[in-house]
Formats: sequence, C-alpha cells, structure tokens
Amino acid sequence: MTPQVYLKPGKEARVLAGHPWVFRSDIDRAQKEANPGDVVRVIAAKGRFLGQAVYNPHSMITLRMLSNDETPVDRAFVKTRVREAIALRRQVADLDCCRLIFAESDRLPAVIADKFGDVISLQILSLGMARFQEAIVEALVEELSPQGIWERNDVPVRELEGMSQSTGLLWGSVPDRVEIRENGLKLWVDVKQGQKTGYFLDQKENRAAIAPFARDARALDICTHTGGFALHAAMYGAKEVTGVDLSEPALAMALENARLNGFDQVAFVRANAFDFLREQGDAGEQYDLIILDPPAFAKNKASLPGARKGYKEINLRAMKMLGTGGVLVTCSCSQAMLPELFRQVIQEAAADAGVTLQQVEWRGPARDHPVLLASGETNYLKCGIFRVLQ
Repeated sequence: MTPQVYLKPGKEARVLAGHPWVFRSDIDRAQKEANPGDVVRVIAAKGRFLGQAVYNPHSMITLRMLSNDETPVDRAFVKTRVREAIALRRQVADLDCCRLIFAESDRLPAVIADKFGDVISLQILSLGMARFQEAIVEALVEELSPQGIWERNDVPVRELEGMSQSTGLLWGSVPDRVEIRENGLKLWVDVKQGQKTGYFLDQKENRAAIAPFARDARALDICTHTGGFALHAAMYGAKEVTGVDLSEPALAMALENARLNGFDQVAFVRANAFDFLREQGDAGEQYDLIILDPPAFAKNKASLPGARKGYKEINLRAMKMLGTGGVLVTCSCSQAMLPELFRQVIQEAAADAGVTLQQVEWRGPARDHPVLLASGETNYLKCGIFRVLQ
C-alpha cells in the first residue's frame, strides 16, 4: 500500500490551488513506511485525499506533487508525462534546440531536459524523480531517437536532496560540443561543461525580439555568456557590437561563435559588468542598443534588498549611455524579483538617470518554458524592452 503523509490544519489550501510544492513546515506527520524518494499519498488534516507526490523529508520542499488522483505513479505514468511535454514542443518550438521538459510546469518536478541538435542534456534535481531516470531516458529515446543523452547533475542543490553530483553518458554518444541553429544563427554549445545544461534557451525568443532595434546600431551586451544577444545583434545588422562577461571559457566560446557566423564587427571583453558600465559611462561612451542579461541577483527573498540595489545600478548606468531613441533590453531571471517589483526598480533607475522610458514590449521566457499558472516560481524570467526619451 502507498504510504501516506499528513499535512497540518489549513495547509492544504496551496495544494488545492494547484501549487506543486509542500514545504517541510506544512507537514504534520508521515507514516513510518514512507521512505525518502517514495511516491506517497498526500492527506489533509481532516482526512481529505489531495493527491500523490514524491517525498523527501531531508528537503525543504518535502513533497513535490505529481497528481491529484489515484492513478498509479509508475514507469508508464512518467513516460506518458514525457510524451505530453514533447508534444507541446512539437507545437510551439523548434526541436533543433529547445527545452523539452520544464520541471513542475510539465508535471515532472525537478526534471529538466534540453535538446541541442541531436543531443539531449538531462538534469534531475529531486530524489523521488531520480528513481524514474531510466524511464525518462527511455521515453526520450523512443520519442526523439537522439544521438545521445548526457547527464548534467552537477548541481549543488542535489546535495540538499541527499544525492551526489554527477555527470556522464546516459545513452548513445555525445560529442564535446554541438552546433545548433537559433533563429537562424549558428552556435556552438558545450553540453558537457557549459553553464546549466549547456546554453540558456529561455531567452531564445527574446533574442529574436531585438531585431527591429539592431540595424546600424552600436550595441552593448552585458553578461553576454557565449554571445547570445551580441551575436543576434550582429546578425540583425548592428554595425558594432561589444559583448562583456567575466567568464573566460564563455567568452572563448562566444568568439568561436562569432567566427562560425563570419562576424567581424563583434568584440568581446572580459570585465565585471558594473565596473565596465561605470568606466564606459565616465568615458562618455554612447550606445544605440544596450542589453542587460545578468545572472540571478536574488537567489531567495532574503537577498532581495541587495539584488534590488544591483538591478537599479546596472540599469541606471546603462540608461545614462543611451541617447534619445536608444533602446534598453533589460532582464532578470531572479524568481524572487517579481515582475511588478522589477518594473518599479527600472522606473526608479530611470528617475535617477533623468530619462523617461517608453515601454515597447514586456516579455517572459520562451514558449518552450511554459508557466504553471498556480506556481509563480515558473514565471521567473522578465525581459523589458524600453525606448529612452530625454
């Protein structure tokens, strides 16, 4: 019989509203038969059955909901979920490079699968879902027949789940790097050692959105990583592009990507983003298009005050280098930085910079990163496109 976990009084509301997480502090007790990684039945304090979840008492997120009914959670169940996730990507994405599985949004909690050409990069960050790894790999192979699947479980959060970090070959064969096409741009992706799963696919549609503003522009891409926004700006006709990042390996790949596309108007600089913006501003440099795509400044709510200052400073310095009609593309991938707060910070920066901003577009993650309406955490990426009015 499936073991049961009971919630404290009143703590069922989030589950009933569709949120997939139950925190340790919301749990009253678990039957002694419930072991870490097990699928369990979730029961409200008054005895109401709420659904099934994977259970890990060692994690702050102790329950990750899988269903709200009694359907057996087994290999067949998981493989069906994988097929459903891929079916959506066939509708909305380019399967040459896209996110195939987006964790809770695809009702496969803590499971990430990204496709780069004929290679799939797989990440499983939950103990309970790690037990289904073989079924997930099998379903991916059955649906897509990839050249290979590579494990990217080199993430510290796995240790919070009581798991070790690991990487390696799960199926087939995987080269050290893969060439993809994103919006027509050719890019190398380091599946084995690149950041996260190898490349940031969530910005794919946002990178395409800069096309109207790049032609003949002098463009600056802050936190360029392997050149995503910078190289798109070049492809869309920018006359001069500078990409800035602190990572030497990322910049080396960015330079290779520029050469792969035959761009000679792109330069890459290794520098701290804040220092570079301050030095450029002090030197009186001006740009037509500035893209800000920094890493998450706020990892949690406790770090929000410092993150808010960081976002304000980086935006303020950028705005000062944009003349009338200049375009600012500014992003935040911090979950804790909610959209309205991010917009507020941008407006505060504009006020201090003495400029008026005209919002051209407000964007989120690409469609292969669907948002679970009941879970604000899945709507983590904000991307605002603003025109500067003096």
